Amino acid sequence: MARKKKRLNVGLRGRGGSTLRKRYGRIVTTVRASHHCPSCASQSVKRVSVGLWNCGKCGYKFAGGAYVPSTKLGQTSQRIRTPI
Repeated sequence: MARKKKRLNVGLRGRGGSTLRKRYGRIVTTVRASHHCPSCASQSVKRVSVGLWNCGKCGYKFAGGAYVPSTKLGQTSQRIRTPI
């Protein structure tokens, strides 16, 4: 018997094309994953709402990207702002 390909659990319920469903699935999995905290470096950061992130261990709240806590633009600005 052939094995079935495992589908990502997406909430589109069959709407949209395959590309849209795959993109939505990748976004949902990255949002729901736990991320590293910039304050205590533990892997317990979860998204509160769009752009707001909270560490479950130390309670540190910070602003970040919509889908990931730190964006490429934010990392670049951190490098520019840090004094030498």
